[in-house]
Amino acid sequence: MGDGTGGYRLDEIDRRIVYALMADARNTSAPAIAEDVSVSGATIRNRIAQLEEHGIIEGYHATVDFEHADGSLMNLFLCHAPFGDVEGAARRIGSIPGVINVRELMGGRMNLHVLAVGTDTSDLRRIGRELENLEVEIEDEFLLQNEHNFPYAPYGPADQRRLEPLADYISLTGGAEVVEVTVHEAAPIAGTTLEDAAEAGILDDGTLVIAIERDDAMLTPHGDTVVQPQDVVTVFSPDGAGEPALNAFRDPSSRPATSSS
Repeated sequence: MGDGTGGYRLDEIDRRIVYALMADARNTSAPAIAEDVSVSGATIRNRIAQLEEHGIIEGYHATVDFEHADGSLMNLFLCHAPFGDVEGAARRIGSIPGVINVRELMGGRMNLHVLAVGTDTSDLRRIGRELENLEVEIEDEFLLQNEHNFPYAPYGPADQRRLEPLADYISLTGGAEVVEVTVHEAAPIAGTTLEDAAEAGILDDGTLVIAIERDDAMLTPHGDTVVQPQDVVTVFSPDGAGEPALNAFRDPSSRPATSSS
């Protein structure tokens, strides 16, 4: 199981465990996973303990619909902190009442994504002021409408893996969307710079690549950045183009047929 460096290398059983817990940690039991992968329940429990011990599974979190709970609003702040102080700023932001998630990005202008819950718009403005008091610049902000989470398909059963990479959507107020998608090897944009893709019409007008994750590194996209197969690309679409906005990153042969109404 070890890789000789004190780390932990996942095998197929580990991957299936992670997939099952990502799909539904609350209602997934060790015996159910054991039956699916043909091992004992004790083996699954031991594997989960090892995954937790090595920091691969970091925790189990409740997904709360705050609007349904008490009518609260969820707001996504796209922020900039001085480079070199991003981690420290993230810790300080976490102390602001109402902040429930802070995501650090390794590059780009908007290097902090802050998700906050407010009782009303006045409360969200209060959170915004507290962010600015921490010398964090708010580049943009949106009311969050829906968030969808999916298990990591490559860790799932081989006969159930989708041909197309999963796309993780966050829908924002006003019709905008932030989408995370893996670049298919046959995608039109694969091997092309962002500038050339825009000029050739491969990228929709207004669609903005805001981050690229490649080999565990986060890249800051520029016009001369070449998009490569298996890059995990974060795309911002102000008009919520959805599936059509992702055509540049997918296999053309597998796109669903479109119809007009």
